Amino acid sequence: MNQNLDPSAHGPNPADLDTEPVRKRPKPGERRIQILQALAEMLQEPAGERVTTAALAARLGVSEAALYRHFASKAQMYEGLIGFIEDSLFGLINQIMSSGDDGRRKAARTVALMLQFAEKNPGMARVMVGDALVLEHERLQDRMNQLFERVESNLRQCLRVAAQDRGEPTPTVQAQVLASTLASFVQGRLHRFSRSGFRRSPTEQLDACLTAMLSWQ
Repeated sequence: MNQNLDPSAHGPNPADLDTEPVRKRPKPGERRIQILQALAEMLQEPAGERVTTAALAARLGVSEAALYRHFASKAQMYEGLIGFIEDSLFGLINQIMSSGDDGRRKAARTVALMLQFAEKNPGMARVMVGDALVLEHERLQDRMNQLFERVESNLRQCLRVAAQDRGEPTPTVQAQVLASTLASFVQGRLHRFSRSGFRRSPTEQLDACLTAMLSWQ
């Protein structure tokens, strides 16, 4: 979401320097992106305070009414961020799942993807673990819960295939246990990252952790 949305990126025409500059109106959809970008930036501030529409409007230099011309509610703004998270993660997870890697490698790449995404987007990490959604509409947390359920389902799928390939006697059970362990590991790392004020890296010793969890007994 680090897009250059400044509509005045071009320099002024020298012939117009003696006239009052005209502010260009944002193109349709552009203001929505600016609002979501500002919200994400506020969420990544280490203090972790609840974002209000008044503070968001002040950051953008607009009125609260201007925000509501683009989003019906603050919950809808958060849904915009969640949509960005879903599109970003599952677009790449689908590529991982369709790759030629073995099941354990797919699982490891999926876990690494989620933690690296959060590390690069701290504000999104607070949304993913629900810290930013406290006191907001419950449907937002439900949607994030569904995201992690989808991820865990993908992990079960690739780990079951890996267990079958190895001739494990109970591949489904083994895949369920390991997928649950990996999903819990991701959530735990994200919670620690968010609640440490983004000081504790979610990818700390990641390779060693994945090797330990994904080594077959």
